[in-house]
Amino acid sequence: MLTVKTDLNKLGHGAFKLYEDDVQTGQMTVGIKDGRMAVFHTEVDPKNQGKGYAGALLHAMVAYARAHHPGVIVLCPYVGHQFKKNPEQYADIWIRHL
Repeated sequence: MLTVKTDLNKLGHGAFKLYEDDVQTGQMTVGIKDGRMAVFHTEVDPKNQGKGYAGALLHAMVAYARAHHPGVIVLCPYVGHQFKKNPEQYADIWIRHL
């Protein structure tokens, strides 16, 4: 079973961590400051690539952003690709220009 846990420190640095049967298999590294969430990197264990695991991390990050109202600054190539592919789906949280 897949689960995503949010692991942020008091400064807003951390990651969304993906677990399969209690074993971490991926993460999306983020930092939150001044109502903005920067998404730096998404990584999934190579043996699990192509299974939609990065999508599960993306879904968790987007849900968190919408629930807590930070705008999202995309620095991660994977997230950038997904946001550009479906801009209307992320228009409410995507900060395109600083």
